[in-house]
Amino acid sequence: MSTAPRLSPARSHLGASRTSTLEPPIQKESPHEHHRHQTAAPPFTAETAAKKARLAEDDWNSRDPHRVALAYTPDSRWRNRAEFANGRAEIVQLLTRKWARERDYRLIKEVWAFTDNRIAVRFAYEWHDDAGHWFRSYGNENWEFDDLGLMRVRHASINDRPIQVEQRLFHWPLGPRPEGHQGLSELAL
Repeated sequence: MSTAPRLSPARSHLGASRTSTLEPPIQKESPHEHHRHQTAAPPFTAETAAKKARLAEDDWNSRDPHRVALAYTPDSRWRNRAEFANGRAEIVQLLTRKWARERDYRLIKEVWAFTDNRIAVRFAYEWHDDAGHWFRSYGNENWEFDDLGLMRVRHASINDRPIQVEQRLFHWPLGPRPEGHQGLSELAL
C-alpha cells in the first residue's frame, strides 16, 4: 500500500526544531504479510523457530522499515541498543535512522534457544558508514510473540567491531541471503 510521506519536524540533539524532513508513511499489513508471519506462530518447535528467524532475517535484509514493522504487533515494544521504540510508527522511524547510517547492510541470524512463545537469536551484520569504514556488528535478541506469530517484545544488544574491507564475509547482492550461503556457525562467527 502506498501513501504520501508525511512531513514532521526534525529535532537537533538539543531538542530545538530544525527543518522539516520526510517521514515515511505507515503501511497497513497486507493479508499476504499477515499470513506469512502466521506460518511460524507459537508454540515453536526447532523447525518453526528456525523458520521465524529466517523470515526476520529476510525482512531485515530488505532494509525496508515498513516491511520489517509488519512482523511486529501494532503496540510492540523494543529496546535496540540504547534506543526504545513503542509501536510500529516508532519502529519505522528507528529503522529509517539506522539504515541511513548503516550502508550496504547484510545480516545473518541464527536461533540460540526457544520456548513456547519466545525465541533467542544471535546475529551478525556487516555495513559501512558514510566515510567508507566497514564494521561487523554482533548481537543477541530476545523475542516474544503473540498467538498469531507477530512479535510483541524485542530486546537487542549489539556491539560494533571495525573491520577492513578484506575481512568482509557477507558478499551476496543486497537483499535476502541466498539459500545455501553459510550461516553464523559455518562461518565461525
